[in-house]
Amino acid sequence: MKWNPVLNAVAAALYISAIALFMQFIESLRHDTPDTFLDGVGVISLLVLSVAVMAFLFFYQPVALLIENRRAEAVSYFLKTLGVFAVLTISMLILVSMQ
Repeated sequence: MKWNPVLNAVAAALYISAIALFMQFIESLRHDTPDTFLDGVGVISLLVLSVAVMAFLFFYQPVALLIENRRAEAVSYFLKTLGVFAVLTISMLILVSMQ
């Protein structure tokens, strides 16, 4: 599989969007119910899952390149992924602020 920093950044944005939609859906179902122990467990589990997904999307390939002693490529890959994600994030924030 050919790794691509743009696809990784887009995948991260799509993952975040999917989680936000899921959370909005859950909130619409349970908007007037008290929080429970399982809510806390679910939130922390979601946090751990999200950290793992983001770590994979942002760091797996750069670390693999570092292990192969390809430092310049690793830094470039990471910065490209981060840059594309930053552009997507800023674009989303601009769109939200225009509403």
